[in-house]
Amino acid sequence: QLRLMESGGGSVQAGGSLRLSCLVSGDTIDGYDVAWFRQSPGKEREGVAFFRRDGVTNYRDSVKGRFTISKDNAKDTLYLQMNALKPEDTALFYCAAEINDVGDRLKFDPEAYNYWGQGTQVTVSS
Repeated sequence: QLRLMESGGGSVQAGGSLRLSCLVSGDTIDGYDVAWFRQSPGKEREGVAFFRRDGVTNYRDSVKGRFTISKDNAKDTLYLQMNALKPEDTALFYCAAEINDVGDRLKFDPEAYNYWGQGTQVTVSS
């Protein structure tokens, strides 16, 4: 059973940076498509960044150029470097993993992922 555990959230001022980590256990991360999602109160969970097992990455438009997803297979850890943070980035951030090929069309669909962490809160103040 794959387990994911996020860390690295916190409170920062607008323009600041945070790096989120997602430690994977129970299996090796390199056999999965992985992604970061976020959810704000009253809003649906939305995909932020995607890392396909072959190394291809994708980002939602609102974070392109500010967020970077990366992975360390030796440490079984997924990262999300977030720079130039904005108040609208405030959310509970989750990492997700799926052993089956997610595909480009579903990469930001929460229903495509079977494994989730518990989330880490990111709060950006203006």
